[in-house]
Amino acid sequence: MTADEAFSAAMQATAEQEFSVRLKPKSHPELGDILIEENLFAIGRNEPPFASYDRELVAELSRRHARVFWEGGALYVADLGSKNGTSVNGVAVEDKPCRLYDRDELGLGGTLTFRVKIAPRTAKPRRAGALLSLTLTPVRDDLGLQPIVIARFPFLVSKADEVFARYKNASPHQVKYLSRRHAHIFLKGNAPFVEDLGSTNGTFVDGTRLDEHAVELRDGAVLGFAGSHFVYTVGLQREPETDPTLTTFSPADAVAADAHANADRTTFVAAADSFLDIFCHDPAAAQDELDNDEVQPEDAPPQVVERERSRAAIFLRELRKAFAGGARDTQRRALRWGVPGLALLVAVALGVYFIGSTEREVKDLLAEGAYAQALAAADEYLAGNPDDAALKALGTEALLKARLPEWIAALQGGGFDRATAAVADMKSQAGHNADALALIGELEWIGGLEQFMRERGGAEAPIRLYADEERIRALLQRWNDDAKGHQRALALIGAHVPAFRDVHAEAMTHLRKLESDESVYLAAIDRLNANIATELAQDRPEALETVLSEYADKYPRLAGIDALREDLRQYAALDAAIRAGKLGPLIAVLDRLKLATPPFRQQLAKLQAGRLPSAELVRQYRTASAAWREGRAEEALAALQDIPTGAWADVAARQLEHRRAVQQQFKELQPLRQAQGGKGYEERLLAFYGSLDADEDAWFVRATEAEVRSYRDKALGRANELLGRVQGLWRQYRNGGGIGGEHRLEAGISGTFRAQARLLSESHADMQQAMRIFRLLNTADAAKWASLEEAIDTEIGLQRRSLQDLHMVLEPGLLQAKLALIGGRIDEERKSAR
Repeated sequence: MTADEAFSAAMQATAEQEFSVRLKPKSHPELGDILIEENLFAIGRNEPPFASYDRELVAELSRRHARVFWEGGALYVADLGSKNGTSVNGVAVEDKPCRLYDRDELGLGGTLTFRVKIAPRTAKPRRAGALLSLTLTPVRDDLGLQPIVIARFPFLVSKADEVFARYKNASPHQVKYLSRRHAHIFLKGNAPFVEDLGSTNGTFVDGTRLDEHAVELRDGAVLGFAGSHFVYTVGLQREPETDPTLTTFSPADAVAADAHANADRTTFVAAADSFLDIFCHDPAAAQDELDNDEVQPEDAPPQVVERERSRAAIFLRELRKAFAGGARDTQRRALRWGVPGLALLVAVALGVYFIGSTEREVKDLLAEGAYAQALAAADEYLAGNPDDAALKALGTEALLKARLPEWIAALQGGGFDRATAAVADMKSQAGHNADALALIGELEWIGGLEQFMRERGGAEAPIRLYADEERIRALLQRWNDDAKGHQRALALIGAHVPAFRDVHAEAMTHLRKLESDESVYLAAIDRLNANIATELAQDRPEALETVLSEYADKYPRLAGIDALREDLRQYAALDAAIRAGKLGPLIAVLDRLKLATPPFRQQLAKLQAGRLPSAELVRQYRTASAAWREGRAEEALAALQDIPTGAWADVAARQLEHRRAVQQQFKELQPLRQAQGGKGYEERLLAFYGSLDADEDAWFVRATEAEVRSYRDKALGRANELLGRVQGLWRQYRNGGGIGGEHRLEAGISGTFRAQARLLSESHADMQQAMRIFRLLNTADAAKWASLEEAIDTEIGLQRRSLQDLHMVLEPGLLQAKLALIGGRIDEERKSAR
């Protein structure tokens, strides 16, 4: 069962269920919905509700523009020859009514578009007063006309129908005055209406010719068609509205009773006509109609002449014209042209016939179902005649019917490689058909869309940061470049291969989902990237943790926040190392750095252009550090001396001075050591050991740690002495109120700031030295002082961050001076140094 058949079957399954239609305005939402509950709805600039719209909006609607109607459980729209046309999903509705589905886009003229919504509703119960039949009784008895009893609607008034065609012999001219589609009588709200269908000689109610509007037929009205011959009195027969046991009679009842009593002189219409036939364009409708002198049509529609495609038919028609006019004219023409001329005409006729042979061959192959052969024949012909529209259309049809089912099966089965290969084959087989190649482009887009949705895990799958955005935008951009053109192309494909309609519908569902994702998630990603760039540019990476948490909560389908958090953690360590101003810890962070997301990679590139040391400086520093850690002090110092000037050169110079000082102190300890612990050796050894950096000065730590251990008791005493001093310094710092915001904001360095900074920095330095001794000796005493160490570290970190947050306020030199007085390193800096 096809999708159309299934839909119709479903809609006819329940007799008690009816359907209502809403036209939801898309181009002008302010107009409001149009509710259609009747079987026929008129569209025209003077029809409700269009007549109430602003005149500029309905300027492109014709007076009789289109009709929407139900037929056989399906909804259709028919264009009534409107000037500016009617379209469904961007495809023009032409000679035949077009089926409407839920969510289709209906276009009227060039300005109004509506989204079709079809919904079930409860069938209205048949009530008293319901119309049973309508009787048309001839006004004149002398014309031989029969009464007409209409029991099913709609009823088409047509000279081709037996109801009126029976009078051809008796009144041939009067029948000629009727049109093939003259008028129709239909029900609206349980009342009969008559509408003229653009007839040549008009339809009249009570003597007034109908315009584009349908008019209600009331009991006793006089209804005439095409003049004064076919004129009838209207009689309505309804369900009784009173007690059904009581019988009442009316003139209409009498007419009906008389009609049944004289059944041989009454025409009974028990079967309804089809709206599909009523509203189909009939190109021959006006060819054999006569103007009625008794009636002057006000707006006679233009005659439509059927277009003849066949070149041979055109030629034969002209040939007949050339020899028309009777035997004598024919003889004179033959004598004038002569035998050569006649031979030439015959040759031309044969040429035209053979020129059209490929078209006939392709049509025959299509009719036989030999689509591959039809495709090959069409493409071979188009290689030499690329502009033949008829062959391009036939070749396109053959291509789609031959190859599209294979492509659909591959796509629906997830075989995207096979689908891509099928598309490539189609391009090869229709290489000379520009129209077909354009449709193949639509298949490529749908294939890419379906593959993308499948790879992501479906329409509701997460949006992957920095992976899905560009693909979504590319798919939508391709569609939005010419949405109406794509809709027309896809509808054309579905017209040739109905199985494609399911693929089309699925693609439109995915498209709408991507449009929603673009408006919500892609917009959110853009804002997130802007926030990250702003905070990083302003040296406020710590603010991003809150931002990322907010986005994770607000946008649950946003995947990749964890990757941003990891990059933020690494960047914070890098930023802390830069601020600490030490090359060793900074280079160690750079060695471990593996940023994965574009915003942080872009920020790293900016840092490398200014705030980070050059690659050459890093290389030389690594050489010097390797020699220093291995005890080759002279080589290490020489390498540091060779570091070029520029960014971070001053840091390298300070490192050089530090290492020279370490080397000198170590040399000075050696004589005392050889003297078996000369005067003051122990104190100097512990002081030297406490000044070493565990990472940078690893060789000297190893060279002295054995002796430091040998002085365990003295070392522990030294550590306790330092801790006692730390307690005193920390107490003074806290009693002095710490360092407040007013002191950090000072335009200079006050005595209060300097005194408090000294207390804080000295307590921190002594605490670090004491704790290093404890840890070196593996004593449990370290745990007792951990809380004090943490408190001092926390205060150091707070003061340094607070000062750094004032980088836009304080002059850079002053800021660095204050940071130097506070000293210390925050936790992140210490971690990065390990």
